[in-house]
Amino acid sequence: MEHITSKQNTKVKLANALLSRARTRKKEGKIVLEGVRLVRDAWLNGTVPEFVLHTPGTDDEFTDKLARTGVDVSSVSDEVMRYVTDTQSPQGVVGVFPVPQPQYPAGAARVLILDAISDPGNMGTILRTAAGAGVDVVIPAPGCVDTYNPKVLRSGMGAHFRLPVIDMTWEQIAADVQVDAVYLAEGGGEQNYDDVDWAAGSWALITGSEAHGASEAAQQFATTPITIPMAHQTESLNAAIATAVILFEAARQHRQ
Repeated sequence: MEHITSKQNTKVKLANALLSRARTRKKEGKIVLEGVRLVRDAWLNGTVPEFVLHTPGTDDEFTDKLARTGVDVSSVSDEVMRYVTDTQSPQGVVGVFPVPQPQYPAGAARVLILDAISDPGNMGTILRTAAGAGVDVVIPAPGCVDTYNPKVLRSGMGAHFRLPVIDMTWEQIAADVQVDAVYLAEGGGEQNYDDVDWAAGSWALITGSEAHGASEAAQQFATTPITIPMAHQTESLNAAIATAVILFEAARQHRQ
């Protein structure tokens, strides 16, 4: 197994560039996953890494298993590992993977559309929530943070490899999302979220930034504004929390 100590190594330079630049991720069609859990999740869900870097002694059993299946695995120095991660305490394993290329699922009946979600932590939490709540597909519309930003990948906890996440323009959304109702989560909506019959048919939920409100395109595409009633003059919930509240109410109704 190759042991790398130089930041000028081709693999190391690529991993660093993918980590720090969305433009490089788009050009190369590759992403960086950090940590055994994320790398394992992606691999177990059928995505083969181009290569894996690890510091000796970090879950050697797992990296040895990867190597035995034909994955290009190299050990690296602590300095190199710090160079290819953006966390204060690197987890010791980094994998470079191809960007998933999911297709829009035929007959998608539970669709989440994200409108200008700009915070990476919120984005990752929303993706993780959507996977847990049984959403069929997540669509980040224009204005959203890069869904393969390292912070999004970490907070998503493998959701990118458990459900389709497909960037679309509003024109593509209008053409592809064929559902019975489109709900827009916003303060002061005309219907409470828990009064909606989420089990009655197919639906899409649009959720966005609480700071800026729904975009004009989102308002035009939606059929019904919905709201989460708040107590004590509280204005709004964090976008990720609001999305979780609504999606798990929908999931509860589907179970019943």
